[in-house]
Amino acid sequence: MSYAVKELFLTLQGEGFHAGRRAVFVRFAGCNLWSGRESDRASAICRFCDTDFVGMDGGGGGRFDNADALVQAVEAAWGPGSDNRLVVLTGGEPMLQVDDALVDALHQAGFTIAIESNGTLAVHRGIDWVCISPKAGSEVVQRAGDELKLVWPQAGSDVDAMEQWDFRHFLVQPLDDAAGRANWEAAIALAMDRPRWRLSLQTHKLLGLR
Repeated sequence: MSYAVKELFLTLQGEGFHAGRRAVFVRFAGCNLWSGRESDRASAICRFCDTDFVGMDGGGGGRFDNADALVQAVEAAWGPGSDNRLVVLTGGEPMLQVDDALVDALHQAGFTIAIESNGTLAVHRGIDWVCISPKAGSEVVQRAGDELKLVWPQAGSDVDAMEQWDFRHFLVQPLDDAAGRANWEAAIALAMDRPRWRLSLQTHKLLGLR
């Protein structure tokens, strides 16, 4: 199987439980909640996406013919050293492309594998760290994992139901749109009202990181 990758780069994880940790990000092209065409945005389930996942023209992106080719690019981006290797598979929706061959090859190269998914597709059993970010209006089938990251506010989100899902960490992250401070205050209020939740900020944006 070949893999369509929008971009691939070394950075610090900017949000969620592992914020501040060095990681190679592999952003896969494509998402099952939005075609990527501007003409479809009004009917998309996830209208607030802040990520360009269309095409393969980002830095380090392209069509990789097989898992070994993609893992070689991940290793090159990481650079020297094999300690605490972390790769984050994201998108778009990474589970449209992640398969046995890629998971096995990344593990053989010594990487811990994290995934950031919308949860509408079951996550591969070999993933080491599962982060699910549910989108209101979609059917979440992956209701267990390490980290549930709720972008807030989202009209139609059933927070009570989410709290019954089997996650180790519950994070609420302010929606990044024109509402600005009002979204920060809404996310803070949710964390204050529901002690199970912890505030997550997009520190990579604050620091000017990719």
